[in-house]
Amino acid sequence: MKQTLLRVWFALCMLTISATAWGGEPDLSGFVHPEYFITPQKLHSMLGDPKLVLLDGNNPKVYRKGHIPGAVNIGFHFLSKTVGRPGDPGWGTSLPIDRLENKLRELGVNDDSTVVLYSDMFKGPGADGRNFWQLKMAGMKNVKLLYGGLPLYRSLGYDLTRKVTKPSPSNEGPLTLHEYDPSWYTTMDQVYSSLGKELIIDTRTKKEFDGSTNAGEPRGGHIAGSEWMLWLDILNKDGSTKSTEEIKSIMKERFGLTPQDSFTVY
Repeated sequence: MKQTLLRVWFALCMLTISATAWGGEPDLSGFVHPEYFITPQKLHSMLGDPKLVLLDGNNPKVYRKGHIPGAVNIGFHFLSKTVGRPGDPGWGTSLPIDRLENKLRELGVNDDSTVVLYSDMFKGPGADGRNFWQLKMAGMKNVKLLYGGLPLYRSLGYDLTRKVTKPSPSNEGPLTLHEYDPSWYTTMDQVYSSLGKELIIDTRTKKEFDGSTNAGEPRGGHIAGSEWMLWLDILNKDGSTKSTEEIKSIMKERFGLTPQDSFTVY
């Protein structure tokens, strides 16, 4: 499989909501796909459900300091190729579908499971979003992102634990997957051919954008012509998203983008 970069349609980013001051559950109706999310309140009510497969995308050190009860730690690359080292051909790309299925079976996932992904996006690059993207590309239906991640869940007063939960492997029940849907990503060749024609946004740290290799990059720098925006720039301090108008303003002022535009992020 070609190395891929996630392609994001700007309209999906525009329809977001702010969740900093609700009394009850957040209203997710402003999203294009509210069904992609689960609220902290809903997740808390599901803890202990045998059909729930709760996956923590944090670094293991972060996981051990406190996580949602019942969560299995899978980190950033559990669903990716990691043979060799960063920079080797195929390193970090999504697993072939047959190997992805094996990984999911190791977690006890089948078509009846509700898979919920989360991380602390203030302590890492948002592995839950990457894992969600990979599973949706492969056709999984009942997979959700925890709205606001661990920061929002914790801010609502819900208990965390340090007890490690081990996965429960199972081959019971069907598990329906399909080859990765190309509408969810763009290839390196496509990015190269669109240089100078479509905006590319680098969401890593400013140090990485400027050339640092401290995060394991095989070489420093960024894609020629790309612009920088930290992944945290459209989030509130509690992990919820900024308002629709705030995000529109940020993208317009920084990049001249409107909701009708498309761009590539990496």
